[in-house]
Amino acid sequence: MGTDAVSEARSKSRPTASRRGFLAGLLAAGMAPQASWADIGSPAYLAAGRTMDGRFLLAGLDHTGRILFRHPLPARGHAATAHPTRPEAVAFARRPGQFADVIDCRSGQALTRLTPPPGHHFYGHGTYSPDGNLLFTTENAFETGEGRIGLWEASTTYRRIGSIASGGIGPHDMRLRQDAPGLVVANGGIQTHPDSGRAKLNLPAMQPNLSYLTLEGEVEHQLQLDGDLRLNSIRHLAMRADGTVGFAMQWQGDPGADLPIVGLHRPGSTALLIAAEDPRLRNLQGYGGSIAFSPDGHEVAVTSPRGGVVQVADCASATLLREHWLTDVCGLATDRSGFVVTTGQGRIARLSAGAVKDPIDHDLAWDNHLIPLL
Repeated sequence: MGTDAVSEARSKSRPTASRRGFLAGLLAAGMAPQASWADIGSPAYLAAGRTMDGRFLLAGLDHTGRILFRHPLPARGHAATAHPTRPEAVAFARRPGQFADVIDCRSGQALTRLTPPPGHHFYGHGTYSPDGNLLFTTENAFETGEGRIGLWEASTTYRRIGSIASGGIGPHDMRLRQDAPGLVVANGGIQTHPDSGRAKLNLPAMQPNLSYLTLEGEVEHQLQLDGDLRLNSIRHLAMRADGTVGFAMQWQGDPGADLPIVGLHRPGSTALLIAAEDPRLRNLQGYGGSIAFSPDGHEVAVTSPRGGVVQVADCASATLLREHWLTDVCGLATDRSGFVVTTGQGRIARLSAGAVKDPIDHDLAWDNHLIPLL
């Protein structure tokens, strides 16, 4: 698709109903208002997981950590995204996955299963447009190695309408921009091919970036890190209300390097690397699993399942404030009171005042991400 891909697709998806059908549609819409998230108890989070007998699922959780619904998945899930108004969610397969399940969160039933086009696989993340009419999915066009953003008409049928370039190789996480219309994409820089599983095929030439895209696919801004950090794969993102992007990285070089794993960035500026000279960086073991801003935006947190630690830093000074130790911690989100985490041991807990509070243990192994719906 060219630069007019989204507008053309929207035009093609508009109905050509007769005047009678149009009026009937208006009447039906007035008599049958669409369901909302409040219809199912307003879940606070989505998370993929694995049961003790090896089955995979997506769960909806309330603000206390209680499970409201479970939806079975055909294989391991990674992340999810929620429709902005309808009680629908899309659960994405772990890379290099071939499914994305659209789920009715009132019943837990699948509405449809999305499959990438031939030569593509999903990268585990996606997001809706603000009006909910489009779904964007991170994908790998693995025969060429090019990163793509899949475009799906999401107002009714979830029909594939095309794709745009991601601005790099290995697009993983993706968020809607807050400072301007568009997307920000974490292009991790790692080339893979399904025939090689999860093998990393281009480390000698690897170059991750953050790409700021218009909804038509134009690269407006791009961040590349200095040469000595080129093996720091940019993987996961958090978005602050003022448009500041938090990014978490995963080091692909020699183990044991004390390198920054978290950065902050705004278009047109240089990146602010968090705790760049702090020896406690080694506690992350080179791996940022999830990232989130505090409710007031003054702090940023990152999880490391390898290190079994959550690190919380001050955004203004880029200094590390505190650490929380939890085995296999990876999922991370924010509610009105602070940070919430999940672990591969089935625990969900709050982080407050330097302590782990209100833990709830489930008979599940939570996967990488905790997706907030607040």
